[in-house]
Amino acid sequence: MKIRVQSIHFDADSKLLSFIQEKVDKLVQFYDHIIGGEVFLKLDKASDNKNKIVQIKIQLPGNDILAKEQCHTFEEATDLCVEVLSRQIKKHKERVRGL
Repeated sequence: MKIRVQSIHFDADSKLLSFIQEKVDKLVQFYDHIIGGEVFLKLDKASDNKNKIVQIKIQLPGNDILAKEQCHTFEEATDLCVEVLSRQIKKHKERVRGL
């Protein structure tokens, strides 16, 4: 699956980019018809430790699904987003089969 990663106001290192690609690629096992995806990495200016925001948008035939998480690390936020997206993909698949 082709995804586009955008890091806003900073440069993401290659380890982080490959981690994100690996995690998002696992979504294909839930649904074969995923068109593509976009990942947005942002740093929040809040003073607390949970200042890393990951937003993942997956394009499916008919609609898009979105997950956004804010955590201590980008990896943790990516894991949580992928969990949310996998549940949303399963629900979408059930709806499509039910029609």
